[in-house]
Amino acid sequence: MSGSSPHPAALSAADLLRECDETRTRRGGPGGQHRNKVETAVVLRHRPTGLESEASERRSQAENRRVAVARLRLALALGVRMPPRTDGPSPLWRSRIRGGRLAVAADHDDYPAIVAEALDRLAAGGVVVAPAATQLGVTATQLVNLFRKTPVAWTTLNRMRTQAGLRPLS
Repeated sequence: MSGSSPHPAALSAADLLRECDETRTRRGGPGGQHRNKVETAVVLRHRPTGLESEASERRSQAENRRVAVARLRLALALGVRMPPRTDGPSPLWRSRIRGGRLAVAADHDDYPAIVAEALDRLAAGGVVVAPAATQLGVTATQLVNLFRKTPVAWTTLNRMRTQAGLRPLS
């Protein structure tokens, strides 16, 4: 990440889709006749990592593709570790600091890339929150709250801490 390729969670939707195999299929459930007759469900498989995501809850294939991309980006953020940047926080990270606070909603397109950068920094430092937060220019509370925004991110952080011999955060 320090000058080499970006984290896959930071790729644009178009670039990420170029690295994926896409399968369209039918799924049951609500949505009426249209949903059951056409292949609106989308399954994405990221070739470099083998990670997959799926979306089938929308009636539109395009909407399901958009949701599947968002889910894949979060899965990549949580499942792929890269060396952290050596030149400090990324321009994207710095752009999300507003009034001294980290500002990004869990459903924003930037959230997976921000989580990936935080996890890469945490993993490089033994999953200890305070030094990683300092290196990223935020408080430890702000860094922890980033993960509290989604249950899967929170679980991933605590699993990493447990594997490193640290107690889970509460």
